This record gives sequence, structure tokens and C-alpha cells, in this order.
Amino acid sequence: QVQLVESGGGLVQAGGSLRLSCAASVSGSSFSLSGMGWYRQAPGKQRELVASITSGSITNYADSVKGRFTISRDNAKNTVYLQMNSLKPEDTSVYYCNAVIKLVPGIQYNMYWGQGTQVTVSS
Repeated sequence: QVQLVESGGGLVQAGGSLRLSCAASVSGSSFSLSGMGWYRQAPGKQRELVASITSGSITNYADSVKGRFTISRDNAKNTVYLQMNSLKPEDTSVYYCNAVIKLVPGIQYNMYWGQGTQVTVSS
């Protein structure tokens, strides 16, 4: 079973910071971890990519968060982080961790999702 365990969400005032963490774990088999990322979905809105990072640490950001958010990963811990600075009320959303994982033995990579963590930015 694949588990993406998220932490770090909460309530913060505008201009503040939060750091989200997401750790991938698999029970019963070994696994190969490829790209990881963060998405968010606010009520009535489409889920959107916030940031992604490849296994080689190449990053990509949504225009709305460039310069404010930083994605990073610790491959030894199978963990991806999202440092969120200068938070705005518009950042309020449920944030979902995403990871591309191949179970071993296996022939394909599949995409997995965390349960989501609420980030609320007050004004």
C-alpha cells in the first residue's frame, strides 16, 4: 500500500509562512520514486499545479507562486517539501501531495495522491 503522509498545514496570517511536508512510504514492497509535486484545489475551482520537482531536482512553479514558494526534496527520506512565504488569502486551499511511484517488481510508474492538508490564510 502506498501512503503519502502530509503535514504542516494550518492557519496563518497574510504575509506569514508555512512549510508543508509529504513523505512517501510503501508497505509490502520496494519502490522507485520519480517526480513529486504539490497541487491545490479551492472550493469551486479546478485543481492546479503549484510546484513540481523531478528526481534530479528540476523544479517548476505556477506563475502565481513564483518567488514566494520553494519546493525541495530529500531523496533519502522520500520526502518533498513546500516552503510557502509571503502567503496571501488567495493561497487558501487544500494542498495535495503528488508522487509518481513504481512498485518493485513493476513495469509502470503510477501517480499517487496524499489526502490533502488545509492551508488557510487570513487577511
